[in-house]
Amino acid sequence: MTESTARHTPGTPCWVSLMVHGMAATQEFYGALFGWEFRPGPEQLGPYVRALLDGHEVAGIGELPDDRQLPVAWTPYLATDDADATAETVRHCGGTVGVGPLDAGDAGRLAIASDSVGAVFGVWQAADHRGTSGAGRPGTPVWNELITHETAAVGTFYSHLFEYREEPLDADPRSGSGSGSGSGSDYLTLRLEGRAVVGIHGIGDVLPRERGPHWMTYFEVADVDAAATRVVELGGQVLRAPLDSAHGRLATVADPEGAVFSIVHSAG
Repeated sequence: MTESTARHTPGTPCWVSLMVHGMAATQEFYGALFGWEFRPGPEQLGPYVRALLDGHEVAGIGELPDDRQLPVAWTPYLATDDADATAETVRHCGGTVGVGPLDAGDAGRLAIASDSVGAVFGVWQAADHRGTSGAGRPGTPVWNELITHETAAVGTFYSHLFEYREEPLDADPRSGSGSGSGSGSDYLTLRLEGRAVVGIHGIGDVLPRERGPHWMTYFEVADVDAAATRVVELGGQVLRAPLDSAHGRLATVADPEGAVFSIVHSAG
């Protein structure tokens, strides 16, 4: 199997994971949609598998305990050189740490936290497991975006965690992705080493009250329209029909358990 050996700069999204109630059905859905195969991973938080695409590890799926009625959602992990220090900074900056820091076997050390507006994210201190590899090909995560009320305060929160440079944009480059809003005037990218690594999209009162601030993961696909149709065939939903944006064609969908994500065919 091919593994990623490169070190991720602290603050770079390096992994995505999903906690679900039905592991077998979820694997069947994503396997059919993206061509993923699965193998067991560390089980510090319960049953867990890693998704592979052509030998590259691309994502993780874990099983929620029967007594935990938590939202089913994709969670991005941001790379760190010191999960304990980052967790302490999260607390200092007004966030909370819900899980960890704890060791995931020999793979690395993790924490799961909520930021200053309540959006859940993870931090990952790599050891044997460096994170997603083979990124950019269909079936891999290619972008992560925080959907929230407004960008200023939460942008400051993340910039205190990592050495991001904030860059406001006059318009949402993905045409209001994941929000149902086309205004997109409050959009911030966080940059590391000269490149944008995450986005923050402030959509004001359009933010669904039942969801609150949340992270959106984008997966590359070869054909957005065909993938959206396949989502429905597999028991999921299309929440926002395919549309064109400056970054390519995209759609927002949900899997059969309700986990929301976006699919994109990147421009260029």
